[in-house]
Amino acid sequence: MPSHLVWLTASLVLSANVARAQELCSERIQGVVPEGVETHFFVPFEVPEGTAEIEVRHDNLSSENILDWGLDDPNGFRGWGGGNSEPAVVGIDAASRSYVPGPMPMGTWEVVVGKAKIVETPAEYDVCIILRTEPTLPPQPRMPYEDPGILDNEARWYAGDFHVHSRQSGDASPSISNTLGFAQDAGLDFIMLSEHNTNSGLTLYGSVQPDFPKLLIVPGVEWTTYAGHANAIGAIDWVDHKVGVRGVTAEGAIEAYQAQGALFSINHPTVPGGNLCIGCPWEIDVDPGTVDGLEVQGGIWDGIDFWEQMCAEGSHATAVGGSDDHEAGQGSGALYRPIGAPTTMVFAERLSVDAILEGVRAGRTVVKVNSIDDPMLETQLSGERSGHTVFADTATLSVRVTGGTGHILQVIKNGAVLETQSIDGDPFTHEINVEAPSEGEDRYRHQVVSDGDPLSIGSYVWLRAAEAPEPGESSSGCSCGIVSGADYDTGVLLGVLGLGALYWRRRRTC
Repeated sequence: MPSHLVWLTASLVLSANVARAQELCSERIQGVVPEGVETHFFVPFEVPEGTAEIEVRHDNLSSENILDWGLDDPNGFRGWGGGNSEPAVVGIDAASRSYVPGPMPMGTWEVVVGKAKIVETPAEYDVCIILRTEPTLPPQPRMPYEDPGILDNEARWYAGDFHVHSRQSGDASPSISNTLGFAQDAGLDFIMLSEHNTNSGLTLYGSVQPDFPKLLIVPGVEWTTYAGHANAIGAIDWVDHKVGVRGVTAEGAIEAYQAQGALFSINHPTVPGGNLCIGCPWEIDVDPGTVDGLEVQGGIWDGIDFWEQMCAEGSHATAVGGSDDHEAGQGSGALYRPIGAPTTMVFAERLSVDAILEGVRAGRTVVKVNSIDDPMLETQLSGERSGHTVFADTATLSVRVTGGTGHILQVIKNGAVLETQSIDGDPFTHEINVEAPSEGEDRYRHQVVSDGDPLSIGSYVWLRAAEAPEPGESSSGCSCGIVSGADYDTGVLLGVLGLGALYWRRRRTC
């Protein structure tokens, strides 16, 4: 573009922004944040017929307090910007990031406000509502979400990352295209964009998926509360995150996600909270049996001990991993991990959303902690398999390891190391005979470690005495899974925390 046109375009954009900044509020609402245990409150305002666009400017009026922001129309959800500093703009054919365009019904709308961090009291806020009869945002290339179909018909292990953010999350910066481009270059087959409490990106997938014909976008969301985060893998419909407000419960959210065929998987359960990462550690009491997965490696954070405890309490949660990348591979710092670190391998019958979800649901995953190049494990437990469980009085537990020469293989039963073997070949195989308990079940997995740290983590397989699988459940003769159980050195962890504290204080969610 000629330089004078670049200058002209920049001038027009600047002029438009200045004009918008000087626009008078249709309604200005100032108030005090309600005290009490409820984590969210609502600021209502009226929208007349004929409104084409709404802009909501918001300010928490404090350098210490942190408020999150969202918007509901009379029919429900219109977006969740969380910590977005810029105004929220919603129209018929376009919306600012994190928000959903669509019809503009007249009636009572609500600004949704989350009490992320209240230090100074009384905590005050300032909301400016601007109602327009003509939109200021140009139409966007949005279309109703459609399943992308089958990208590869081969039954094999597919590599992906279940925890990645684009700028549709309030605390992330890259475009969806830039995020997918880095994932493709990293050698991944699929990626899940786990935006915070919003499905605003779904209607944009159709315009970018054709540019990445070999990289599957798995729909989903990161259900982000002030007491823990979880991924809803495969979710399309929005589910409320405001636990304890207007009857919302974690149990109800899990049921709502699973009712649409999604999997509920707890994220980074052991991340330190407080100023380091608001609401990140998992502190919600839920039935372990209702949890479909757990992030045993979330960025740099090891959640294995938390997972082991859940399994001991009856959970059959599948091991998954995610980088929690907010920068499309361009971040830095001791706490940063790019897309694909870790990589989750899923054995699926084909590369499609349904097949990837089914692979996770059946526990056929391997988490490579550092990158796609870490060792690969393929575990088998002989017998009649249904879901995560094999039914056999006696069985052969075997594993095939590739790329692991010089490292250590651990065989783990019910959370304890049963055997340790040096990996002296490529491929390396190992097997033992195991017996089912007379009552209940035992669980088995393998893992590869180096200097006490896990390189490859995967899912348990459970063994029960021989009996027929439940009607309608599929079964097979193999069980693929792995895991790890080494603690990080406390001194190293504290050092990492010190180096990265400033970075994470600036991140309000993860």
